[in-house]
Amino acid sequence: MEKIFSKLNEAQANAVKQTEGPVLILAGAGSGKTTTITSRLAYLLKEVGIPAGNTLTLTFTNKAANEMRERALNMIENRSYPPLLCTFHKFGLLFLKFNIHLLGRNNNFVVIDTDDKKKILKKINSELPTPLIASEISRYKNSLLTPDDAYKQAEMTIYQQIANVYEEYETYLLENNLVDFDDLLALPYRLLCENEELALKTSEKYQYIMIDEYQDTNELQLKLIQKLCMTHNNLCVVGDDDQSIYGWRGAHIRNILEFDQDFADTYVVKLEENYRSREPILEVANALIEHNRSRLGKKLISTRGGGEDVKILNSNDENEEARKIADQIIKLINSGTSPHEIAILYRVNALSRSIEDGLNRANIPYKLVGGLRFYDRSEVKDLISYLRVITNFHDNFSFKRIVNKPKRGLGKATVDKLELAAIALDISMFEYIERHTVTELEDLVKKKNAQTLKNFIQEIKEAKTVSESAMYNFVDFLEETFHIKDIYSSTPDEQEKLLNIDEFYGLFREQIKNKPDLTLDEFLNELTLQSDQDEIEGESIYMMSIHASKGLEFEHVFIIGLEEGFLPLTGDGSDLEEERRLGYVALTRAKEHLTLSHAASRFYKGRRSDLLKSRFFNEAGLCEGSLVVEKSTSFKKGDLVRHKIFGAGRVMGVSKTAKEFKLSINFGGNTREILASFVEKL
Repeated sequence: MEKIFSKLNEAQANAVKQTEGPVLILAGAGSGKTTTITSRLAYLLKEVGIPAGNTLTLTFTNKAANEMRERALNMIENRSYPPLLCTFHKFGLLFLKFNIHLLGRNNNFVVIDTDDKKKILKKINSELPTPLIASEISRYKNSLLTPDDAYKQAEMTIYQQIANVYEEYETYLLENNLVDFDDLLALPYRLLCENEELALKTSEKYQYIMIDEYQDTNELQLKLIQKLCMTHNNLCVVGDDDQSIYGWRGAHIRNILEFDQDFADTYVVKLEENYRSREPILEVANALIEHNRSRLGKKLISTRGGGEDVKILNSNDENEEARKIADQIIKLINSGTSPHEIAILYRVNALSRSIEDGLNRANIPYKLVGGLRFYDRSEVKDLISYLRVITNFHDNFSFKRIVNKPKRGLGKATVDKLELAAIALDISMFEYIERHTVTELEDLVKKKNAQTLKNFIQEIKEAKTVSESAMYNFVDFLEETFHIKDIYSSTPDEQEKLLNIDEFYGLFREQIKNKPDLTLDEFLNELTLQSDQDEIEGESIYMMSIHASKGLEFEHVFIIGLEEGFLPLTGDGSDLEEERRLGYVALTRAKEHLTLSHAASRFYKGRRSDLLKSRFFNEAGLCEGSLVVEKSTSFKKGDLVRHKIFGAGRVMGVSKTAKEFKLSINFGGNTREILASFVEKL
């Protein structure tokens, strides 16, 4: 008990001890949410006596899951059967491995990433914008719409075309036994809906469920959670409505704002003690976020006391801004600050260019987080495709990528003929080559190519045998057999690509060393689930978008682009409250020093524009901004309130009238419009 509670404050301890029923832990930035959720898991296992196999803890990144698992296990003695603590998508992957056969599919499916998805879509339809098709299909899947549903609701021709592509795409995935990221959630939900016995069994297994970063969940994730809780209500969610910044990719802030309506009799705990930032930083963050109306309401309190005031950097243009920031960073590094404790954040990725130029001129090493990821580089994708074919002979998509890498004299025409012949027999390209003799293949391709294909198939089979018996030496066999490095010989960036290949081989060996029983398809699926933040390390300063910075912290933070149109983004489709939450996230990344930078003009999208200072300066109480936005009422939809005449009621809506706020309140079936100043919260 002492080991679990010794480092917890009163609010955290209350959250840990509340083990039964729905629990909402509102955890402000830097308030120790990881400590709380891991302590609660340890408490359930060690003190309450809940078997590890009856718990399920879900989060959004591998990095968070690994950290939580290690911290929870450090608090308990018995590590023999660790609890399941993973990302939503990893849970979906594991669930499908055991249950996808109920959909009539094999469990040796391959998870494709975003790049693979776009290439498949581009092949199906190269005329429509591929990113648009990919985005719409993702939206359809997360809204549980079939291709037929998508077609019926399409109001314009372009969306009817996308619905048709969606149908072909789904057919392609099914025929090649592939699943995409969205399927890792959509297919488990479908299985739970279609199989009541499976749903009951799964819910009964996971009797105690915890969800991290609940404000980032979408509609499908909420439905999945409700299915998992169908036999109990022991659900604990941890999140911060003030850090809900993913509305653009489907996250529903309403999931956390209306949690008590989705799960009755919710116990709410607010974690407001901040262990990260100095007081002046939190004062600015608190002042900014108070302007939002759609929030549950809390105020961060610094446990670290006072510090330096937030600095404002005024520049005439982006080049002057870059010079000033580079100068300040050099001073920090010369004074003993580690480069990795410094970060530059921005709302719009395009703003990084001038800062990158400035850092390069000053010889300051930096890492661009969210740039081209290691696993997205072409040479690494080629390696992964080899591994995919070795683990799944029938992966046509990967087979076509590698069949002529390195060059084997197999042109596009040969590969296309082979694919058409395989389609005609409703089998994979690999199986087509395997079934036919060299002589039979010569009817389709040149004699030399026929033998080459047969040799290639045999080498793939040998590689599979090696992968099943000697994984640590597998990459040596891979290189010696297929000579993958030869693909990049005599290319302009040969050295960089060869280093990346060696890096991948080193990563593979390290994984096998750490987990000797790792299988090839497990390794592949782990790679697919990697995220940008999982790669952060090393001695350089970091540059990243505010979105990429969420969950991270740095001693010194520079936020650039604090101008109207950049932060906040303005115009059609922008959500000012979400922009304000983005600002709040950026501010609360800083531990010791925070610098806010704006420029009077920037060269952007081909022209130079004069800019207005961001309204956020004013709202944060720092200085005069371009606009003044009045503070919001503390009341929100769903609040219980008391009126001295009408008694208790529930707020159904909030609107502005003159300088006051008007509430629409349901008093026992009678709805009345009342000024906010005439009621109090219950």
